Amino acid sequence: MGRTERGVGSRRAAHRRNVELGLLALAVTVCLTGWCTANLALRGALPPGLLPYGAGLAALAAVLHLVVRRFAPYADPLILAPAVLLTGFGLVLLDRLDYSYAIWHAAKGDWQKIPAAPSQVQWTVIAMLAAAVLLAVVKHHRLFQKYVYLIMAGALVLLAAPAFFPGDSFGAKRWIRLGGLSFEPDEFVKVAIAVFFAGYLTANRDALALTGRKVWGVNLPRGRNLGPVLAIWVISLLVLVFERDLGTSLIFFGVFVVMLYTATERTGWVLIGLLMAAAGASVVGDLEPHVHGRVEAWLHPLDYYKPVHNPALVSDQPAQAMFSLGSGQVLGTGLGQGKPFLIGFAGRSDFIFTTIGEELGLAGGMAVLLLYGLFVQRALRTAVAVTDPFGKLLATGLAAAVALQVFVVVGGVTGLIPLTGKALPFLAAGGSSLTANWLLTAVLIKLSDAAGRAELQPAPEPLDAARGG
Repeated sequence: MGRTERGVGSRRAAHRRNVELGLLALAVTVCLTGWCTANLALRGALPPGLLPYGAGLAALAAVLHLVVRRFAPYADPLILAPAVLLTGFGLVLLDRLDYSYAIWHAAKGDWQKIPAAPSQVQWTVIAMLAAAVLLAVVKHHRLFQKYVYLIMAGALVLLAAPAFFPGDSFGAKRWIRLGGLSFEPDEFVKVAIAVFFAGYLTANRDALALTGRKVWGVNLPRGRNLGPVLAIWVISLLVLVFERDLGTSLIFFGVFVVMLYTATERTGWVLIGLLMAAAGASVVGDLEPHVHGRVEAWLHPLDYYKPVHNPALVSDQPAQAMFSLGSGQVLGTGLGQGKPFLIGFAGRSDFIFTTIGEELGLAGGMAVLLLYGLFVQRALRTAVAVTDPFGKLLATGLAAAVALQVFVVVGGVTGLIPLTGKALPFLAAGGSSLTANWLLTAVLIKLSDAAGRAELQPAPEPLDAARGG
């Protein structure tokens, strides 16, 4: 009977992989169709290099699928496909913008006419192969639990390092620049802090869950347990002050509060976290000029066009984003038929979402957000299904990191919150962001494989266990 049940589990695992293969084929097809559509609108012809680039994307997806089939056969089939679709569609958008930037900035002779898509193609290969290596090398997600303090020490060094390097021309200090190379460490830090918080909270959840005093009907934690929260709060504020990086600070502190609530199930922690985040952001927003400028641009985006405007309003990007999203209406102008390049270089970073909103409309924007929602939902489903506490908290933290980053980017572009300058996961240009998000995806696949084994693989019978399986 035990062998029969194991055979059923293997067939279910094979079915998951077959579903994944079909979804990957659909994802590659959608990306290539979008590329053809954009090029027909822009050039009146199919894109040059359609076959080699299309075959390359399909080959990378196939390699990852085979690695998952070999090293994580019980993994959720709905994690890999959205990541491939978002990555491929990001390449389509970058190529579409490169064509327009080359024409628009040709007369100016500035750096904005330099194409971004070729570099992003190289980083796509590196990122997806790095994910495949991680899947093959890491046998089980609990390996990370052995090195949580070492991982966090490295993450703190990376997080602090950009403060000692010159900032970019727009004020933020989130890059490490060595010669002609640049590296954005905060993208990798979000994965590292999720690993550390999962290990720390697994070891200390009982102490943090102790009931303190009740205030206005809310159970607040004891003062002695506020130490870790205060430490993380201070670190997030230091990042905000010295690196002028609002997005990383919000994600860093937000992931910790989400994981803390998951570990303790106490709303008091959430209340304290929200109050501390609001207090810190308001104080730094008033005192730090770069962050204050972003807040002013958020509150008064159209004031930039006044003959005399606030000197803090150094950019017209928030207003241009409003124009771009508004012109897309419900169905958009069509790929290649809008003018998202008027926002300039920002169309290649956090403002790439305006390209979607303008050329695919509200429907296309919602479709992309639903893809992110699906990715986050499968991560949370993995957190529910995986059996060990460390795995539950790690999956929750990774899901929260992606959800918060999408929120701060899309929220900033649409005017819901001030701009943060973070990259939209998988879609936006940036090798650090793309590589970090693909490593995050690989960890989630490993976690979902463990969850799938617990769900589909039957427990060994006593006789089998006595014989060693």
